Amino acid sequence: MGFVAGINKWPRVVAIVDMDAFYASVELRRRPELRGKPVVVCGSGPRAVVTTASYEARRLAGIHSAMPAAVARRRLPDAVYLPPDFDAYRAASKQVMAILRRNVETVEVVGLDEAYLDLTGLFSPKATMRRIAAQIEEETGLGCSVGISESRMLAKITCELGKPGGLVVLSRAEALERFASESPGLIPGIGPKTVERLRRFGVRTLAELRGRDEEELRATFGPRTGAWLHRRANFEDETPLTVVREAKSQSAETTFDIDVSDQAEMEASLVSLAERLCSRLAERGLQGRTIGIKVRLDDWTNVTRSQTLEEPTNESEAVAAIAVDLLRAYSPPRPVRLLGVRIAQFGGGDPDAAEADGDPQLGLGING
Repeated sequence: MGFVAGINKWPRVVAIVDMDAFYASVELRRRPELRGKPVVVCGSGPRAVVTTASYEARRLAGIHSAMPAAVARRRLPDAVYLPPDFDAYRAASKQVMAILRRNVETVEVVGLDEAYLDLTGLFSPKATMRRIAAQIEEETGLGCSVGISESRMLAKITCELGKPGGLVVLSRAEALERFASESPGLIPGIGPKTVERLRRFGVRTLAELRGRDEEELRATFGPRTGAWLHRRANFEDETPLTVVREAKSQSAETTFDIDVSDQAEMEASLVSLAERLCSRLAERGLQGRTIGIKVRLDDWTNVTRSQTLEEPTNESEAVAAIAVDLLRAYSPPRPVRLLGVRIAQFGGGDPDAAEADGDPQLGLGING
């Protein structure tokens, strides 16, 4: 697909590698007897959500990431339900990223299952990506989808056309024609609320959005957002690829099966979260100066509190003590649904390890 012969004439050539149903695929790799069956990876608590599902589960019952696990179980009670194993997913991710870096100089990792590659200047970008996809499957037993285009944004959109297991090439000119009748929600960053605002503005398709004057968009949506919408509608994206993504923060969270009002129980949970988070940071040589907590009340009110230290730390006792003090100072006025501990302002360490540590019930790290 696409004017493959003209790829080398593009000003930029960007690819994305997106692992197919990554968590489920890792589980199937070590449980081959489950291949061909509907498999759902999720927690077991009443508030658990689906982290990912095999394509069989998606086709049979429309199971998808972020769906409440209880809904998934009602729709497909005979599926195989597995708890998340984030250690296994991180190990598999490291294998995949090592293969990418072995083949391409500029690789930006954006998640456990996703990375962008700068292919500008390569003699045959498409052949390079076919080779990389084959190596990933041969060395890890995992499949991936690949999108190649002229920017990060278009590579991401293009990749979705070939899932699962596809490799799709699409130029900006082709994209403008192909997606003219699509909703503006196709563009990453344009969510349902913006789509609804655009609808009220008389814009239902990307072609209609492109047809609006930029000044009109600026006046309606604000100077910054209006200009951004105008550029994205024309598939203009000059966002560079960054080889090293600085880890800005790390967190550990848990969602309670039943809302908690007992202060001692909340404090014990914070201590456990701090130990888990600090253990992971110590493994990666990361220390942070800002310690924070996140509290979600039973009415879904989210509250954060933080404290900045003079010296960075990853000592669990120190982090736990600060987290508990922050909780006591806040004194939640209602039962608590979720608690989290966060450490930020890192110095040194492994910058590729910026993934949140998801509680299986919370379902962080949701992937497609």
